[in-house]
Amino acid sequence: MASSAPAPTRPSHPWNDPALEPYIRIERVSKSFSGFVAVDDVSLNIYRSELFCLLGGSGCGKTTLLRMLAGFEEPSSGKIHIDGLDMSGIPPYERPVNMMFQSYALFPHMTVDQNVGFGLKMEHRPRSEIADRVAQMLKLVRLSEFAKRKPEQLSGGQRQRVALARALIKQPKLLLLDEPLGALDKKLREHTQFELVNLQEELGVTFVVVTHDQEEAMTLSSRIGVMDHGKIVQVGTPQEIYESPSNRFVAEFVGSVNVFEGQVTASEAGRMRIRCAELEQALDVLSNAVAAPQARLWVAIRPEKIQLALQPPQAASNWTRGLVKEIAYLGDLSVLLIRLESGKTVRVTRPNVWRHEEESITWEQEVYLHWHDSSPMIVRE
Repeated sequence: MASSAPAPTRPSHPWNDPALEPYIRIERVSKSFSGFVAVDDVSLNIYRSELFCLLGGSGCGKTTLLRMLAGFEEPSSGKIHIDGLDMSGIPPYERPVNMMFQSYALFPHMTVDQNVGFGLKMEHRPRSEIADRVAQMLKLVRLSEFAKRKPEQLSGGQRQRVALARALIKQPKLLLLDEPLGALDKKLREHTQFELVNLQEELGVTFVVVTHDQEEAMTLSSRIGVMDHGKIVQVGTPQEIYESPSNRFVAEFVGSVNVFEGQVTASEAGRMRIRCAELEQALDVLSNAVAAPQARLWVAIRPEKIQLALQPPQAASNWTRGLVKEIAYLGDLSVLLIRLESGKTVRVTRPNVWRHEEESITWEQEVYLHWHDSSPMIVRE
């Protein structure tokens, strides 16, 4: 097998420091409803000033876990600590937590400033204090000029910022956000993601966000916890989740991926050769995974890491060939579906770098697919 430069090491992060005390400690928490296990023995640490995303599909348990943090549900077993305090039996209104709901839940008969200041009014704060803090918060979310409007007079993005201001004005130590951008259109959602990150960094409040949108989680979070069937199956930075998925579910759930079943034919320090029946040539993979000869495993390759050529590569591994069956032009990139001789369809993405570039690859054309030996990922079932 040919040699290759070692993969770069990842930078260290503060949450990798064993001396760092978690701000939120979830210890073996489970929650059942009439025999159905919604959250199954979850343990998780979240750190101060972190923007943490719980990512998963519908019914995976992420919202139930969020509601237990808020105090709207009590765990069937296990403990939740926030800032060193056991939250067992503590009602929502006594927790250092506020929650922003997916629906925003704004009062339609109140103006923007009345909505934002409602929590302080319920605490019987002085009118002058309420007015000052509302003005500060509206300035922070850039809604000062809309203070006297009603929610129905606002756009979706503006209503989202009103709900955020109302949640933050009571200065919670922890803000929980349940699908906070789900009601926005795609373009506005992309813009608001960066606004939310900047606001969180400015305030330093710990955010825990629930979302089913992989792109949203990757954009927002310092770390992601991927959930499946009530369990946390992987925790890591967006790069770790995408580039080093812990299993096949994570690889397929986060982004697009091509997965092949293979058998180990040779293994040495940091490298592995794998034969896949669906590919024409063997794979040489840079990997620290340990596998015995003849072991069966799964190999995943992201579509953007596959290159296309019209001539066969000179290498003895890491390539195959097929026919172009579909091409979808998406503006910034094109997606190609390529049928291999084995019958498997492989997804490849290509960036559209130049305008008016003459397309050199078209439908029903034979092409060669190849990739670097650092691109394949070894994943378990």
